[in-house]
This record gives sequence, C-alpha cells and structure tokens, in this order.
Amino acid sequence: MYAVHTTFEDQDELHDLVRAYQEPLHNLPGLDIIPLKWLHLTMQGIGFADEVDDVDAIAQAVQRRLSPIEAVTLRFDRPLLDPEAPQFHPHPVDGIDRVRRAVRQGIIDVRGAVGETDVWTPHMSIAYSDTDGPAKPYRDALASVTADPVTVTIQRIQLIALGRDEHLYRWESVADLPLGTQSLYPPRRMHGR
Repeated sequence: MYAVHTTFEDQDELHDLVRAYQEPLHNLPGLDIIPLKWLHLTMQGIGFADEVDDVDAIAQAVQRRLSPIEAVTLRFDRPLLDPEAPQFHPHPVDGIDRVRRAVRQGIIDVRGAVGETDVWTPHMSIAYSDTDGPAKPYRDALASVTADPVTVTIQRIQLIALGRDEHLYRWESVADLPLGTQSLYPPRRMHGR
C-alpha cells in the first residue's frame, strides 16, 4: 500500500529515548518491539499499490502543498499505553496537523478524494500488542523509566510503499517530500522507483 508517513531514520536522540522505553518491555510477553529503523508517525494512506497508478502525480501535488509549510518541531515526552501499542503522542500537534492537511489536499488535488477519515491522533508506536491481558505490567514497565524528553525537527516526510510482515510495518521510500521552500523542486525519487 502507498502511504505518507514521517519516518525517523536520522533522529539519534529520539532513538535513544525509544530504546530506553523499549528496554523494560523486552521481558514482557505479547509485544512485538518495533526496530528503530521502522519507527514512524502514521499520516495518511493513499491506497493499495496495484490500485494507485498516479503515485508520481500525488507526490508532486503533495510537495506543492507542502511549499508554504516550514519545518515542524515535535516534542516526545513519555509513551502512553494504548490497547494496540505503547506509543508516544508528540506535541505540539498544530504544525504536524498542518502538514497532514497539506498531504490530504495534495491527494485530493489528484484523486478528487482521500479515502480515510480526517480524524487523526498523531502518534509513534514503539511496540505492537499481539495478545489480550492486563495492562498493569506494561504500564509499570513504562513508568519505571526515567528519561528526558526529546525535541525533533521534521524537515521532510516520505511517500512510501508499505507492507506488514511478521507483525511489523516495513516500507520502501518512494519519494522524499521536503517541507517549505525546498519543496518547490520536484520530489526526490528513492531507490529507482
């Protein structure tokens, strides 16, 4: 499936924070820990790859919509325990909300509509739950960590080809989409796609 996400490949301080919270979770059953290279902030699905034949046009339209939006700063404090995953809810959300609205409008510019609801809670999962059970051990594990918050600057987002294998989302980047005036140039195609 094609989607637009924010990925965190070069965010070493964020990786250290995530690692600190993942450490006590490794000993608990029922979780698939997300490797650092697959950390992401889900933004917007586009559609199944075999049904999307206008991915280049979408990348260009989204990039045009991103041109007035400068880099976004997000602060990651402590993860929360959601029924599906322990996850960070970064803040402030107004900047990343603007980015997502631009992404949705770029898709609408090309396709006339966007398939998913506009309701969205920005989050970055650090593990996925694969079983039912009491939340207390997981909540206690997260509460045992003492770590300073981390602030990251988002200067680009990615259009990706996304799949879920072995309980994890993995992707190949299709286009790198910078924010702000950098986005006036054509999207940078990734990996020969």
